[in-house]
Amino acid sequence: MPENARLWVYQAERKLTSQEVELVSANTNTFLSQWQAHGQDLKGSYCLEYDQFLIISVDESFSQASGCSIDASVHLIKALENELKVSFMTTSQVAFLKGEEINLYPFNQLKKQVEESAITPNTLVFDNTVQNVAEFRSRWLTESKETWVKRYFH
Repeated sequence: MPENARLWVYQAERKLTSQEVELVSANTNTFLSQWQAHGQDLKGSYCLEYDQFLIISVDESFSQASGCSIDASVHLIKALENELKVSFMTTSQVAFLKGEEINLYPFNQLKKQVEESAITPNTLVFDNTVQNVAEFRSRWLTESKETWVKRYFH
């Protein structure tokens, strides 16, 4: 996908099993092969990172994603949630990478995690608010001290 391709990051509340990864891949491939906006095919792509983050992107230089097409992608996510019994839409938890392990902390516990040194300035945080491929590549996974989390370090 080009640097300006639009994307959405969906964070699962836990790591997916290998069978769940296969199901997500199959369903997402099927969805993307049929994804349209106002009758025009969309050039979409996806990746599944760390078996916990589903990233869907669309190259809008071919066709613009419309509200309805974005809604359709959300329906895919909801269907996956129902089938797997796992939430991809929870935005109340922040994901941090420590070694190979992903730790999820609720927003209201971040200060406590910093005080207990569970999160340090060098701890990597996932910024799921990235909106295009360029942002994804440059700042999706960044040291805490370089993000909004830095306000908890004194």
